[in-house]
Amino acid sequence: MTATAPDTSVEIHVLGGLDQIAPEDWDACACPEAADGGPPHDPFTTYRFLRALEDSHSVGPRTGWQPQYLTARAGGEVIAVAPLYAKGHSQGEYIFDHSWAHAWERAGGDYYPKLQLAVPFTPATGRRFLVRPGWEAVGMQALVQAAVQVTEQNGLSSLHVTFCTEAERRAGAALGLMERSSQQFHWFNRGYADFDAFLADLSSRKRKNIRKERREAQGFGGEIRAYTGDALRPDHWDAFWRFYQDTGRRKWGQPYLTRAFFDLLQERMRDDVLLVLAERDGKPVAGALNFIGRDVLYGRYWGCTEHHSNLHFELCYYQAIDHAIARGLSRVEAGAQGQHKLARGYLPVTCHSLHHIPNESFRAAVAQFLEAEAAAIEEDIEVLTAYGPFRRGQQEEQE
Repeated sequence: MTATAPDTSVEIHVLGGLDQIAPEDWDACACPEAADGGPPHDPFTTYRFLRALEDSHSVGPRTGWQPQYLTARAGGEVIAVAPLYAKGHSQGEYIFDHSWAHAWERAGGDYYPKLQLAVPFTPATGRRFLVRPGWEAVGMQALVQAAVQVTEQNGLSSLHVTFCTEAERRAGAALGLMERSSQQFHWFNRGYADFDAFLADLSSRKRKNIRKERREAQGFGGEIRAYTGDALRPDHWDAFWRFYQDTGRRKWGQPYLTRAFFDLLQERMRDDVLLVLAERDGKPVAGALNFIGRDVLYGRYWGCTEHHSNLHFELCYYQAIDHAIARGLSRVEAGAQGQHKLARGYLPVTCHSLHHIPNESFRAAVAQFLEAEAAAIEEDIEVLTAYGPFRRGQQEEQE
């Protein structure tokens, strides 16, 4: 696949692997804030995370996620990059377009391959058009136009940019991409000193229910421990791999990530992860994997080998809140879907995607669908927020 730049002073390249770009060049665009030695805003677009997906063969040949990374250079310097993939299916995206695929194929077209500008298997909001500071407008335009051009020149059905930021949504729409809304549930830190301070903001009924759930979960017969950095051991990943396989088989049919990916997390990213394990007699029986951003804790995977009442809520939601408060983080993103999160202090938020469909008739039909879908999601968020778990005064502030 090829692309040319919208401006002759900018060179666009399509890379089939991250071994074709220096880590420092990628991260200068993906996480320039980490140059101070702190964590990145978004661990998922870092070179080390995306390279771990490649090196573990979680993406690549025969996975349906074929890397086609975009890079933009000006004066020999990398000014912008984007994690772009040619997709042979619609799995692992969390923004569902199966109905679009069926409609296109019923009309006699081939929906796949399509292009996905995203972090594989990761429904977490973050920048998708990764631009070096000082090149924001030029870099964004170059990447958008290059992605559109790759789509059209190769006769592909569509381009999808998923879980982008609000600023990228606006900029992408101004460049002609179609906007799409979806919904998640996030927890917001209002400067809480501890978990009890958070509970004090909730209605009495929700507060009592959460305390009851935590008591039941913590009474499973063992201890709950959290590990990060050098406290993580290979045997922790052996246990979590068993949990992940079980969840993957039940939810997706087969796990997206390979066993090698978790070994690479231990080797390259153990400071970026928080692994919460429920252990009984020294043996992990359940676990939740979180990634640590500069201001956000991202809940990603959960699994268990034993069922215990409310342990899922404790490990995935309440422990995440505890650690976000302790670290002074402003938000917890607990993954895709799940209205049950509302009763546990997580509020509905709008997530954003951008799309390009070259075929005019199909594009018009999808645009009509997106308009109706956006209105429904906006109404749903209004209703859910109004029935949220907070005390009335606090609820109005949240709104």
